[in-house]
Amino acid sequence: MAHRVETVLVGESPMEVFLFTPEGAGPHPGLVLCSHIPVAHAGLEHDLVTLATAQRYCADGYYVAAPFIFHWWPKSGDIDTKRAGSRDDWTRLDLDAAFALLASQTGVNEERIGIVGHCWGGRVAWLGACTNPRYQAAAIFYGGRVKLAMGPGTPPAIELAPQIRCPVIGFFGNQDTNPTPADVDDYQAALEKAGVKHEFHRYDGAGHAFQSFNNPERYREDASEDAWLRVLAFFQEHLKDR
Repeated sequence: MAHRVETVLVGESPMEVFLFTPEGAGPHPGLVLCSHIPVAHAGLEHDLVTLATAQRYCADGYYVAAPFIFHWWPKSGDIDTKRAGSRDDWTRLDLDAAFALLASQTGVNEERIGIVGHCWGGRVAWLGACTNPRYQAAAIFYGGRVKLAMGPGTPPAIELAPQIRCPVIGFFGNQDTNPTPADVDDYQAALEKAGVKHEFHRYDGAGHAFQSFNNPERYREDASEDAWLRVLAFFQEHLKDR
């Protein structure tokens, strides 16, 4: 499925946003898709998992925007430098720019936009749901580091749970080490305390990145396809049917 790339300025830094347009005139619901960091940090054009994920959502009728949130560094830069230097205040600017671009597209229903992410992008999607009340749904796939602060003067993302205004769905492997099952318990407790409508799904025999079809050691087809059915039903309910 074809896509195009547009560039927006975030501060003084140009950020690529990959846009996937579904068939038909719309108006279509939209999704901001947040990538993991391995491979994607060097450019979304190299990230087969994120591209395939965007295409699958697009085929289901969603207009998808995938921002390249690692634009603050050269694509050739070291992954560890980007991991250590990432900041929530910068990421929030990236997400707001991606949301604005998506909402401005002809054929997008700007009142029906959700956010979704895997791995690093799972934490980014959590942050987006916390900082933008216009999201109507959020899906978190095995997002780690939610309990950690990222950047000077920023709280741990888990502490922002009371700011979430949309329902949340989460998918986690019980053999994952980041987040661990205990971390996921803490995520769930934070959402419950904040009164956020949510549902979590946990899979035995699955660890981190269980939807990464290009990684035979981590991919778990049964868990992946079950999660796909559930997340599409979730977005159907909250972005299409409401």
